[in-house]
Amino acid sequence: MTDIPRCMSTQHPDNVAIPFFSDSDVLAGEAEVKEAFFVFSQLGCTEQMWDSEGKEADNQVVEKLLSRYTDFFTKNLLGKDFRLTYRVPNPSVEKEQGKILLETLNSIPRAFDVAKAAGCSAAPIFEVILPMTTSHLEIERVRSYYEKVIVGQKNIKLGAEGISVKQWVGDFSPAEINVIPLFEDLDSISKCDEIVAKYLKGKKLDYQRVFLARSDPALNYGSVSAVLIAKIALARLDALEEKTSVPIYPILGVGGAPFRGNFTPNNVTNCTEEYPSVQTFTAQSSFKYDHPFRDVVNAVDMLNHMPKREALPIDEPRALEFVKKIKALYQNQLKEVADMINSLSPFIPNRRARKLHVGLFGYSRSMQGIKLPRAIKFCAGFYSIGIPPELLGLGALTEKEFDELHGLYNKLDEDLAQSAKYVNESNLSKMPKAVKDGVNKVLGWIDYEADEEYAEITTHIYSHLISAKHVHLPEDIKRAAWMRKFLG
Repeated sequence: MTDIPRCMSTQHPDNVAIPFFSDSDVLAGEAEVKEAFFVFSQLGCTEQMWDSEGKEADNQVVEKLLSRYTDFFTKNLLGKDFRLTYRVPNPSVEKEQGKILLETLNSIPRAFDVAKAAGCSAAPIFEVILPMTTSHLEIERVRSYYEKVIVGQKNIKLGAEGISVKQWVGDFSPAEINVIPLFEDLDSISKCDEIVAKYLKGKKLDYQRVFLARSDPALNYGSVSAVLIAKIALARLDALEEKTSVPIYPILGVGGAPFRGNFTPNNVTNCTEEYPSVQTFTAQSSFKYDHPFRDVVNAVDMLNHMPKREALPIDEPRALEFVKKIKALYQNQLKEVADMINSLSPFIPNRRARKLHVGLFGYSRSMQGIKLPRAIKFCAGFYSIGIPPELLGLGALTEKEFDELHGLYNKLDEDLAQSAKYVNESNLSKMPKAVKDGVNKVLGWIDYEADEEYAEITTHIYSHLISAKHVHLPEDIKRAAWMRKFLG
């Protein structure tokens, strides 16, 4: 299969609405199997990420899909017409989840056998996503382990009779898998082309997919910094494709909040214009469930018919200067409000069953050990008190620099206007000076109209948080999220 999907459905829990097929507020287990069928059969999305990192994953998903929805998958082959792509743990970062990686890789030949028994000749699983990639060696390990250990075991002789594993239990297919590196921090994203180039050396691959995170870079360095970093990486990947003649297909991990990418059914065109060389955009949970069904279907269909184009040129040195300035103020502002956001986090509803997972922010030396929630709850926390996190860090710029920034970030005004309508100026006046002054400076540069009804809800949330009257916080947080059409 070489028809690379334009839209990848994911299990990121940024939704406020509960999908109709779930009997619980927290999606897990069987509901996620139903979700995969729903996005394939109803939304027109041709790829589903299946997350084995940071959550309990069902490695029998292929068997369940093919047995429960036989008619659909008889006509629409899994592995050919639709993709199921595992996201696996990276043992270099998550040593305690290393065996989950091995279990997941071991399930791939089993999935092939199940599909073959159902009359499908294609491998249903043939790609995996490796998060937090920092080196070509990490990518190579996953590919090599699968080929040498999992597939290679078929030739091992057993017992006195010398029967091979292949003779005993059957062959192991597919013979190889593609590994998609996911780059999540500034250093690895900036060097993604170098890392991928080293991985490609000596291989004859039909293509290579490369996944760029959007949420964790925003959480660590500021939303605008995340945009600039992604655009630098995309330009470098275009150059790598030209140099190696290996087609490179970038994936961008965008969410519904402007802070996390502003990828909504109403904003698909803006995103494809900002990132024209991205092949695959992620449709996270808020995209799928917090908007009218018909709008979602139309947006996916529109994206499916939009061709990938060349990356926009970008002045890398200037962009990195902006990142450095924005990052410094952004991280300083976060220090001032970290305790408040952490205290709000327990009242933000969970939408997926997940294990405790430490985000990249926990590893950031520059933050001196400050811990914050993962990106979705982090974002939900700021929005719930009427301080859109997109506005943090930008106050480090002069007005002239802000004007210049538009040449690097085309949809800057649209994204900031979308977030600024959720500003609560009363709550902002109570923030620490670094936050208050920085955000007010930015608000003076943009055209926006604050939503008064939204401000009223966030006033209640902030008041109840400060006065430790927590009983109404979860419902008020959900009310505000309904108005935004995303949780975080």
